[in-house]
Amino acid sequence: RSFYSPDIRTPQRLGDGLQSWFGFYQSIRPTQMGLSLNIDMSSTAFVEPLPVIDFAAQIVGKDVMSRPLSDANRVRIKKALRDLKVEITHRGSLRRKYRVFGLTAQPTHELIFPIDDEMKSVVEYFTEMYGFTIKQPHLPCLLVGNQKKPNYLPMEACKIVEGQRYKKRLNEKQITSLLKVTCQRPGDKEMDIRRTVHQNGYDQDPYAKEFGINISDKLTSIEARVLPAPWLKYHDTGKESECLPRVGEWDMKNKKVVNGCIVNHWASINFSRSVQESTASGFCQELAQTCKLLGMEFNSEPAIPMYSARPEQAVQVLKHVYNAALKKLKGKELELLLVILPDNNGALYGDIKRICETELGLMSQCCLAKHVFKICKRYLANVSLKINVKMGGRNTILLDAVSRRIPLVSDIPTIIFGADVTHPETREDNSPSIAAVVASQDWPEVTKYAGLVCAQAYRQELIQDLYKTWHDPQRGTVTGGMIRELLISFRKATGQKPLRIIFYRDGISAGQFHQVLLYELDAIRKACASLEPNYQPPVTFVIVQKRHHTKLFANNHNDKSNTDKSGNILPGTVVDSKICHPTQFDFYLCSHAGIQGTSKPAHYHVLWDENNFTADEMQTLTNNLCYTY
Repeated sequence: RSFYSPDIRTPQRLGDGLQSWFGFYQSIRPTQMGLSLNIDMSSTAFVEPLPVIDFAAQIVGKDVMSRPLSDANRVRIKKALRDLKVEITHRGSLRRKYRVFGLTAQPTHELIFPIDDEMKSVVEYFTEMYGFTIKQPHLPCLLVGNQKKPNYLPMEACKIVEGQRYKKRLNEKQITSLLKVTCQRPGDKEMDIRRTVHQNGYDQDPYAKEFGINISDKLTSIEARVLPAPWLKYHDTGKESECLPRVGEWDMKNKKVVNGCIVNHWASINFSRSVQESTASGFCQELAQTCKLLGMEFNSEPAIPMYSARPEQAVQVLKHVYNAALKKLKGKELELLLVILPDNNGALYGDIKRICETELGLMSQCCLAKHVFKICKRYLANVSLKINVKMGGRNTILLDAVSRRIPLVSDIPTIIFGADVTHPETREDNSPSIAAVVASQDWPEVTKYAGLVCAQAYRQELIQDLYKTWHDPQRGTVTGGMIRELLISFRKATGQKPLRIIFYRDGISAGQFHQVLLYELDAIRKACASLEPNYQPPVTFVIVQKRHHTKLFANNHNDKSNTDKSGNILPGTVVDSKICHPTQFDFYLCSHAGIQGTSKPAHYHVLWDENNFTADEMQTLTNNLCYTY
């Protein structure tokens, strides 16, 4: 369904031997208008068809030409080349292709192999057989062919075959480069789609004719509505206690958070060599000050002085700072850790989160070095809002929630769930998938969420731990699971049990709708029944899809009243006719303002609805929830 070619647009380098190829996606699906052709432009990474030596030089640097490889560099090149197809270049027009499965441990000048009852070196063989002089004998050979009986190919006699899609994970630099390439303004994106449809010449396609399919070369014109933004409520002590976002934007000027958190004991670590300790300390003081201005109780002084360290010391340093603070605070807990990271920090961010969350039980807030140098008030305000939510505060609530005017939420205690599963890369089959579920804890406001995560089987989409039972030797059969835990914490927080459940489920493809609904709705029912025999609150189960290829463009890209600053459709745009499913309850909603590129609306599918939402009520609730944190 996806086609990529270097001829559609000139490939751009992404770094480390990769380049971007432009292409298009196509599919046919049922809509209210009959069958619709869906076309979208996209870009993906391909391996650059370089001579293997040049490819290696991109991976480990230019000195690959002049000196023997270190073990670490040999491993990096071996990983990058494994499973790639190469073609030989030392035999004129004969371009035989091979798949690489490894690199030799020895350099080429040390390699010998048996031929006609004698041992011959690779260097001699290539000179005598092909008249090919190996100029880089200090480099290893590629291992190709059969693992039991491998062939040696000098790196300089091989070139990477064109057209090999790169399926492993990209690094941050490559992702940034790829996003730059794919980032297109709506007008340019629409023009590319039109051009592709024209070039594909569907009206001339013999297969389409054979099946009696006629495809229009015009974009489908549809009607849309724009839902109004909700009024937001902030603390009464701020100059502005109520706010109406304009075109998806608003800021914290003259406002205070509706519930400020309390942070008495905090510490900071600087992992960036480019940031001096005095600059880092000054930044943390500014951040603490911003938190106070926004209505949080935030101690101006850290529990212990700032600690500077190298990224490779992360594990020891985090534990050292935690224990040093514990000692100084005489047993009181350290509550928050501010961390300054180098701009390119590799695995450091993940290590910090893992150690703080799973070993120390400590909240952390990371900031990149580039933001520390140029202190920007808007940036500090955004980070402060993150800290407030992490530490148990609430930034804003919907004004309609205060006045109990939200249909099918305000009338009876209602809990809103959000759930998703994150999968590892296709090749990482020893890694688990991670299921995450959040649930509102503060009816009638539905703004504060508690979250739970669980590991489960590799690439398993159904959430296994929504409800579970196990046998305990003392207590007999025990029930548990994420839904049950979150229902219990809702009751503790509000003093009431939820009488309505709204469940937003992310990341499900249409082929899995039925299976996920059956399994997860059943788990919700069982979790409720495990709390009380006849406890069965009505459930609304909504699928949210972001990975789809439907783009919505303004009818006139120059009409400022119908587009946001970036030329995208207005936030709050809803489409629920023509391009939606012929029989199901689904709609597209673009709730955000575009900043870069072309906005992608979320596609909502209401699979099960015992609360009898009208389309208006479901769309308005969903849009309004997007304005809470």
